[in-house]
Amino acid sequence: MTEAPQRSPLEVADLRNRVRTVIDEFLARQTEILADVSDDCAPLIRYVADLMDGGKRLRPAFCYWAWRSTGAPDEPAAVAAAASLEFLQAAALIHDDVMDGSDLRRGAPAVHRRFAALHRDGRWSGDAEHFGLSAAVLAGDLCLTWSDELYSSSGLNPADLRRGHGIFTGMRTQLMGGQYLDLLEQARADRRRGGAADRARRVMHYKSAKYTVEHPLLLGGRLAGADDELLGRFSAFGLPLGEAFQLRDDLLGVFGDTHRTGKPAGDDLREGKRTVLIALAYERATGGQEAVLDSLLGDRTLGAAGVDTLRQVIADTGAPAAVERMIGDLLERAVAALGPAELAEPGRSVLIALAEAATDRTA
Repeated sequence: MTEAPQRSPLEVADLRNRVRTVIDEFLARQTEILADVSDDCAPLIRYVADLMDGGKRLRPAFCYWAWRSTGAPDEPAAVAAAASLEFLQAAALIHDDVMDGSDLRRGAPAVHRRFAALHRDGRWSGDAEHFGLSAAVLAGDLCLTWSDELYSSSGLNPADLRRGHGIFTGMRTQLMGGQYLDLLEQARADRRRGGAADRARRVMHYKSAKYTVEHPLLLGGRLAGADDELLGRFSAFGLPLGEAFQLRDDLLGVFGDTHRTGKPAGDDLREGKRTVLIALAYERATGGQEAVLDSLLGDRTLGAAGVDTLRQVIADTGAPAAVERMIGDLLERAVAALGPAELAEPGRSVLIALAEAATDRTA
């Protein structure tokens, strides 16, 4: 008899579908508001909606299950507050693709590429690429605004929302700081080889780890009225787990399957992303390997053969294996930190399952 497949932790309590419903209903209201401005604003909604149709919904999941793990009940308003994090994620993705010059996101053209195509198809005046970048910046800004609006209008008690507001605003500010550090590291990479791995981890800490796991956990806990001891447990669980999540992303950005990741193979190599993986490859490289890295990394015209060469060199340095060990160690540390906490079920079990799903994935 064939054993039934285990349900994804993202599907427990039908959370993924409930988050999607909240997003769809919210965007329907925004469509009416922008229609008063002009029917020409329709692509702003459509392109954002298409982008948000995919995704793992990890951030709302960590927020919601932190809420539930305190013993708080299943609450539609808590789902809506958690769903607001998806708009923050959409803003980060749109702006990140602009900064990286990425062509694809989640298997479809990036938002700025879609706006550029709209310009070209309409045979409008001016430069299509500039129009695309400008419109994408506005779309990302809209998503930031909408994240705040959905949070504020979620239906939770105003006192609860005020209690979580500091986490919510601090998360957004630190995310932008992390994005800037990422830009800065790319610009200074050739002049600052020493300490590259530490700097890459700092970027990862603020650009991904905190807003992907720790801050959503703290937000859910704050909204539910968790005490400082439990919030400390959430931080000790969320920070190493967020780093492990991003390290997995770094590996997938170089060695992942395009059909699963939704981004062109080798895009991170063409962009010259200074990740922990790349920093470790440089630390371990021989003179010849370093020369190849210097020559090919960050070459926007890099073809399939060049990508394969870089992949092989990075693999030969042993950096991927080192990153895998780091992921395992960080996951173990995260789960251990959560262990002593007094958490309600099914919250505890789902949080641990989410940790494993976030770090052992192919997309």
